[in-house]
Amino acid sequence: MKAKRVNILGIQIDNIGMYELIDKLRLNGGVVFTPNVDHLIKLQKNREFYRVYQEADYRVCDSQLIMFASHFLGQPIGEKVSGSDLFPAYYRRCANDESVKIFLLGGLEGVAEQARININAKVGRNMVVDTYCPPFGFENDPVECRKITRRINNSGANVLAIGVGAPKQEQWISKYRSRLKGIEIFLAIGATINFEAGNVKRAPAWMSSAGLEWLYRLALEPSRLWRRYLVEDLAFFVLVLRQKFNLNHKRNFTCEKNLFESR
Repeated sequence: MKAKRVNILGIQIDNIGMYELIDKLRLNGGVVFTPNVDHLIKLQKNREFYRVYQEADYRVCDSQLIMFASHFLGQPIGEKVSGSDLFPAYYRRCANDESVKIFLLGGLEGVAEQARININAKVGRNMVVDTYCPPFGFENDPVECRKITRRINNSGANVLAIGVGAPKQEQWISKYRSRLKGIEIFLAIGATINFEAGNVKRAPAWMSSAGLEWLYRLALEPSRLWRRYLVEDLAFFVLVLRQKFNLNHKRNFTCEKNLFESR
C-alpha cells in the first residue's frame, strides 16, 4: 500500500492520482500547490514561502525529476500531477456541471482572455466567467490587490486559477483567500494560463516523461530561465543524495538556517 504522503527535501507531497484529487476538490474544495524542482529549492531558503506551503490542502508532484527522486529515495510517488495537466483535466471533468465557474488570474495582457475563449469553446459553455492580467508588482500594491479581490468576488466564480509564478502565486493565495468569499478551490498553476491561451507550447510528451521538460522550456526562454535551471536548481540533486544518506538536517528557520547548512 503506497504512502499517502512522501517526504522530499522536507516537503510532504501528496501521493494521489489526478482524478482522485479532482473528485476530492469537487466534494470539499481546497488549495492545491504543485511542487516542482524550482519550488523545492526555493523552499529551502525562503521561510515565508515554506510557511505558506504548509497551508495548502494538497501538494502534488509537478515534476518527473521529483518522481525519479522519490523512487531513488524508496518512497515512490505513484503519479505526476502537474498544474498544466490538472487544470484541463478539472475543467473537462466539470464541463457539464453548471455550478463550476472559474476565474483566471495571470499572464500578460490579453493572454488570460484568450485562454478563457479557448476553454469555454472546449467545454461548450461560459465556464471561465472572468479574467484579469495583473500589472508587474501587483502583489506589493494593496490598492491593486483590493481591486483584484473585488473583481473576483463580483465575478461569481467559485474556482480561482492563478498563474503568476512561484512563490508569488502561493503567497497571494495565502494572504487574500479569506477575502474571496465565493472561492472554494484555489489552483496555483504557473505557466498553465499561457499553455491554455496557445501562446506558449508545452514540451512533447516524450520529453516530459523523460524528465526533460525543463530543457524544452530553457530552449524557448534561455535568457529568463538559464540561471534557474543551470545554476540554482542543480542543488536539488545534491540535496536528494544527502536525504538518501540521512545527511540533511531538519530545517530551523528561526536560526536563519536551511538545508544547505550543517549544524
